Amino acid sequence: MHRTAVVILSFNGKKWLEKFLPNVLSNSKDDADIIVIDNGSSDDSVNFIHTTYKEDIKVIQLKKNWGFTGGYNKGLKDLNYDYFILLNSDVEVTPNWIKPIINQFEKDSSIAAVQPKIMSHSQKTTFEYAGACGGFIDKFGYPFCRGRVFDTVEQDINQYNKNTEIFWASGACLFIRSKDFIDEGGFDQNFFAHMEEVDLCWRLKNKGKKIYFNSASVVYHVGGGTLTYNSAKKTYLNFRNSLFTIHKNDSRNVFLIIIIKLILDGIAGFRFILLGKPILCLSILKAHFHYYKAIPRLHKFRKKQSKHDIKTLIGFHNKAIVLSYFLLNKKTFTKIISD
Repeated sequence: MHRTAVVILSFNGKKWLEKFLPNVLSNSKDDADIIVIDNGSSDDSVNFIHTTYKEDIKVIQLKKNWGFTGGYNKGLKDLNYDYFILLNSDVEVTPNWIKPIINQFEKDSSIAAVQPKIMSHSQKTTFEYAGACGGFIDKFGYPFCRGRVFDTVEQDINQYNKNTEIFWASGACLFIRSKDFIDEGGFDQNFFAHMEEVDLCWRLKNKGKKIYFNSASVVYHVGGGTLTYNSAKKTYLNFRNSLFTIHKNDSRNVFLIIIIKLILDGIAGFRFILLGKPILCLSILKAHFHYYKAIPRLHKFRKKQSKHDIKTLIGFHNKAIVLSYFLLNKKTFTKIISD
């Protein structure tokens, strides 16, 4: 009998726990244990769980906020389960959301991680930005999804209901074998938050593992529950961590790819200025400088890791989605992939 844990990382997230824990508990308790890792919260989160749920939910208390990456790494390291389900605190789950994916794992031992269909909590017929129906990556390391490309999010008309292998699975709701997570060292704690799931999935694919999307499991994500999508900090983390991810994992001439990526990032910064958002341009500059500082550490990691030819990895799109989206006006996944 496999053992599964739904693990929610929370930092000062009492309002989300109050809203979504009853739903998670009612739809999960027969299939998994439920654990909350408290990331050094200063609100009343822990007391709320202890008094409201008593024995139903286990709490792991960390003494400080280690970020998304460190919080999960530290909270998961001593847990004895076959499968972890890393679930954001602002996610509503649905009946029978666990079994289809666990069954998928059981049928194929080469699958390391799976994500469900991730829908918007506020617009139930629309995909959610952070994951939609599974992640892909373009030739310059820009992540996009089946159902979401840059800021264009599609309506769900069952166009992506086929279970399929993808490049990366969303950290908003990530099913992962515990052995693969632990063996790979978990998330890279230097990321703190954002893009860490892309990095982890890329590392797993470089080891010959598979990442999948399963449409039989559906969840609804609020999104932006910790950092809003247009925040300066989120912009900084996304641009910096994208450079980290490419440098660590890409099998090609990494400095050539990075130079082109830096130019494209510069264009994105100029666009933010034109949109009246200069602080986001400054976030990109800060991300670049911090990447330069990290190059020795990243290159050391890169040299010791096995790397598959990225062009052979399922979920890699060998064209630039920046050109397809902004110049050719191809706003959806199917139009871009049909290129």
